[in-house]
Amino acid sequence: MSPATPPGFDLELLRSFGLGDEDRDAWEASGLPADAFDDWLTDRVARRPAGRRAREVYGADDIHDFARRAILAALALGPDDRLLDVGCGGGLLLRDALAAGATATGLDHSDDMVRLARERAPAARVVSGSAERLPFPHAAFTAVAMSVVFFFLADPVAVLRECRRVLEPRGRLAVYTTSPALRGTPAAPEPLACRGSFYEDEELAALARQAGFVDVAVAGDDGGQLLTARA
Repeated sequence: MSPATPPGFDLELLRSFGLGDEDRDAWEASGLPADAFDDWLTDRVARRPAGRRAREVYGADDIHDFARRAILAALALGPDDRLLDVGCGGGLLLRDALAAGATATGLDHSDDMVRLARERAPAARVVSGSAERLPFPHAAFTAVAMSVVFFFLADPVAVLRECRRVLEPRGRLAVYTTSPALRGTPAAPEPLACRGSFYEDEELAALARQAGFVDVAVAGDDGGQLLTARA
């Protein structure tokens, strides 16, 4: 390690995720201890995306398109719907919901993603906030979606209870997440894989039932999982 290399910095790992000098500088500026690098990288890449590369990835039209298509098919949104997208990322699901005639609201805890979603879906309302404490009143939405974010939730039942709270009676939930079959693959590489949670189908369904949802179902999708339920 050269003296100019920030402590804990792993250049090869950084480059494997397509990151570069801007991200190296962000790590150095973070002031975090050396043993926090993998957690910082997980945040920057996926858990709380930030930086130029994150904007390019999450702004691309094909990012997580498989998950977006599955969620949209399950929710079948129309002009009478009010959608909340929890962890909205670059706002592409919001854009598609608006195209279906629905009202769309997005929430994300990454400031970069909030700004990007507002650019990609300017007719949507996009706010910064926590999935564990949704800043919305009871029964505010007819549908709630989560696309490839459930994996990172520290308390998934608490988040699902919040989703049920903001859904009107019989409101629909659609969650697309990563199955255990993808652990360690390019879809869920290290160090991200060991910082997320994988659930077998019945485990995933049990979480939704524990949160008070009914009509719970989990469908496999080529290594992904689509959880659907009603409030």
